[in-house]
Amino acid sequence: MELKQLINYTRQILQVERFSDYCPNGLQVEGKSQVNKIVTGVSASMDFLKAAKSAGADAVLVHHGYFWKNEEACLVGLKRNRIKFLLDNEISLLAYHLPLDAHPELGNNAQLGTVLGLNVQAYTGNQGLIAQGSLGESQTLERFSEHVGNQLGRVPLVIGDLSRTIKNVAWCTGGAQGYIVDAIELGVDVFISGEISEQTFHLARESGVAYIAAGHHATERYGIRALGEHLANQFTLAHEFIDIDNPV
Repeated sequence: MELKQLINYTRQILQVERFSDYCPNGLQVEGKSQVNKIVTGVSASMDFLKAAKSAGADAVLVHHGYFWKNEEACLVGLKRNRIKFLLDNEISLLAYHLPLDAHPELGNNAQLGTVLGLNVQAYTGNQGLIAQGSLGESQTLERFSEHVGNQLGRVPLVIGDLSRTIKNVAWCTGGAQGYIVDAIELGVDVFISGEISEQTFHLARESGVAYIAAGHHATERYGIRALGEHLANQFTLAHEFIDIDNPV
């Protein structure tokens, strides 16, 4: 398919224009005009780019791309090396940040809910970035946190009474620990995100809303893979998801 067609389609289904983001969403580096194989991954690190080239990618789609607000704009150092690699190999880079987090089917929050067996009831908060739902059945925080660890392949950090019975859950993947304030207002039993900050501990302890930090990378592996699978089925593209492990 044509690169332009891929760009236009993903822009449309992810409703990119709805979001005020920290980076450009869509095509960030232009490669060859025809795309036969796409490779998806969480972040456009050099390890990922090299693996994508070895896999025969014409275009890569990631959640974390380049050109973030407040970062150094000059193409020097590591940024220069990454972009030169893409240009030298005519590989296009497409990145989707908040639009991918929020998509009700392909998004990181929706996909994490599926992985963890959560019943999504609503999307709320800033730009609809907080998912709200419930467990299939009430269970202790300890049992649920073990389930999270088993599903994501990473032991989460848990703040709260492990013996407490929980049912109602809110979540937002990645670095969304600040949304615990919204979760407290929603009155849920537990809030899940990727990272944790110093103040998150105190907010969880004082509010009674348990907090699970399940890993930034670990919680955001599923949306970009789902997007790649959708595109492959829609346009008969070859697709491969490459996971470059990151303990953060």
